[in-house]
Amino acid sequence: MMRALLKEARPRQWLKNVLVFAAPAAAGVLAHWENLWRTLVIFVAFSLAASGTYFWNDILDVEADRRHPKKRLRPIASGAIPLPVAKLVGSLLLLGGVGLSVVVWHWRAIVVLAVYVVLTLAYSWYLRNLAVFDLLAVAAGFVLRAIGGAVASGVYASKWFMLCAMFGSLFVVSGKRYAELRELGEGAQDTRQTLETYTLAFLRLVVTVACGATLVSYCVWAFDTGSIDPGPFPFYELSAVPMLAALLRYALVLEKGRGGAPEEVFLQDRALQLTGVLWLVTFLLGVYLGDGVRA
Repeated sequence: MMRALLKEARPRQWLKNVLVFAAPAAAGVLAHWENLWRTLVIFVAFSLAASGTYFWNDILDVEADRRHPKKRLRPIASGAIPLPVAKLVGSLLLLGGVGLSVVVWHWRAIVVLAVYVVLTLAYSWYLRNLAVFDLLAVAAGFVLRAIGGAVASGVYASKWFMLCAMFGSLFVVSGKRYAELRELGEGAQDTRQTLETYTLAFLRLVVTVACGATLVSYCVWAFDTGSIDPGPFPFYELSAVPMLAALLRYALVLEKGRGGAPEEVFLQDRALQLTGVLWLVTFLLGVYLGDGVRA
């Protein structure tokens, strides 16, 4: 059963929690041990809480998952994990995530984790059945990760940084729904109720708006930060180029019918990985060759 429990925890999904490093990395404070260990703790806390969310989401959605061509193989849906065990482990993971955030010794970090848990449970119980609100709820979960990393490390996150995180999250979430609707077609509502309401045209519109807003907010943040935190070369400004390439590449992936599992796309698409590495190198050169004063 241990293997089934680990599978249900979905360690691959922990990749999403890397967002907690965004603000402290942008501020250039991860080289300091105090900031680094606090960020690592909040990363583990979010990973525990997220895994607890996956347990409860699959518990509440067990009947629909059993009708899904892929989700029926999940440990809870397949019966590999009995429901009483799943409920116990899921609850312990949620409580463990919030409890671990206490180690950071910053009350805002505890509040962020608690809000994240409440939001994800509200999503699993109700919000996932409300069109549009389901997109916003999932996107808000990503934004809370970015906020969690900022408050844990004591870093100021500018409004443009937060807007970029918000619209970038919406881009990925709406893209996931778009890919699911394309893949499942007429039977989509059997596995996710809101897919009965959505249309491909609407979701394509949301993807387009979110993609454009992400790029604009990132460019404003990069140029604004570059003017405040100048280095020997405009690396902040240049980082907008691989960012654009990554956004367009992911949009192309969606149009090709993939994207229903974003973490798999990021782990398998070599072109997307290359643009991600180029962006990261350019971005970090801007941070560590400048003063790295804020996110």
